[in-house]
Amino acid sequence: QVQLVESGGGTVQAGGSLRLSCAASGSIFSINTMGWYRQAPGKQRELVADITSGGSTSYADSVKGRFTISRDNAKNTVLLQMNSLKPEDTAVYYCHGLRYSTLNYWGQGTQVTVSS
Repeated sequence: QVQLVESGGGTVQAGGSLRLSCAASGSIFSINTMGWYRQAPGKQRELVADITSGGSTSYADSVKGRFTISRDNAKNTVLLQMNSLKPEDTAVYYCHGLRYSTLNYWGQGTQVTVSS
């Protein structure tokens, strides 16, 4: 099993910044991709950004140029630096881990609220 624990959510004004952190523990070997998803009220969960064990990254178009994902394999953590936040970024953000390319693990979620 894999446990993912997020931290760093909160409330910020538009234009501000937040950094989310996700710590992985348990059977973390062979977690090849880690990332962040978000879900706003009444909307489907969507991919925000992810990063492979080799460091390749991908981003949703809506966050490109504003968010940066990074990974510390030695510490088993993944970070999401969010800058120039907009009210539409308001959502619950979930850490995600993909192991053996088929096993999905999720954190409990952390609320991010951006006020206008």
